[in-house]
Amino acid sequence: MSTGYLVFVESRGGQLRKASLEALSEAVRKANGQSVTALLIGSGVKSLAEGVGKYGAAKVLVADSAAFASYSTEAYADALVAAVKACSPRFVFAAHTAMARDFVPRVAARLDAPCVADVMEIKSEGDNLLPVRPMYSGKCFGVYEICSDLSFITLRPNVFALAESAGAGAVEDLAVSPAEVKAKVADVQASQGSKMELSEASIIVSGGRGIKGPENWPVLQSLCDALGAALGASRAVVDAGWIDHQFQVGQTGKTVSPQLYIACGISGAIQHLAGMSSSKVIVAINKDPDAPIFKHATYGIVGDVLEIVPKLTEEVRKLHEHN
Repeated sequence: MSTGYLVFVESRGGQLRKASLEALSEAVRKANGQSVTALLIGSGVKSLAEGVGKYGAAKVLVADSAAFASYSTEAYADALVAAVKACSPRFVFAAHTAMARDFVPRVAARLDAPCVADVMEIKSEGDNLLPVRPMYSGKCFGVYEICSDLSFITLRPNVFALAESAGAGAVEDLAVSPAEVKAKVADVQASQGSKMELSEASIIVSGGRGIKGPENWPVLQSLCDALGAALGASRAVVDAGWIDHQFQVGQTGKTVSPQLYIACGISGAIQHLAGMSSSKVIVAINKDPDAPIFKHATYGIVGDVLEIVPKLTEEVRKLHEHN
């Protein structure tokens, strides 16, 4: 039977993704003495291996090649398959990011192994793991029993604790030549989006129809700047063309689990709650005292967003000045 853990560690712009290091930290906690191997894929990423080793990986496999300079589903899948064959893990972990959602299930299908996605908790039963994930827009949770010698699990960002470990992992090159890639990235045009990755932000300020119009986004952005938060939005304002889809939180947008989520003028439709209900603390600001969001909020403020948010921003800035 296969043993040990393999964790795909994603990097972007020469930086390790925090969500991937959370997945690695959880693998180390669950390993219980079994080996934990990390996998880096990219071009010029070998220098990041030392940083990966600090989070408990006994070994860091590096697929460093010009073939991986730009993300490719086929190329990255080939690299992960090669890593699985090289270390024969029992479990393969990855953060539930856009990249992992794209190619990890492909690898699982290729290797005829199960894949449990968007996991929010991992229970242990002897040497086996029981992943827990939300179902039906978060109305209930499914606990999965894995009956396979190999399985793939993607972990929701900002849910599992990040923890450094003593020592550094041994670095090994992974020899892999991607098969013929049918689609290649010709150019990347980055949009002027959020200042930080929405799905990994620890604080998010989101706006809905209660902000009254797209001209009022600067009111929320000022609060974001004061808190060091990311800006989010409900589907209603995205559909209305007030802001780009990349900011959307919800069932058809991004799923987030920040430490603090401030919902400004958002009624709390089930589709929106599905994307943010796992937030640690939820603050709702809405002029409608019967808005559904208040049933899920940790703290609620009944009032006009455009009156309350500027005052809240001012108070946050005062606290920073005193500290």
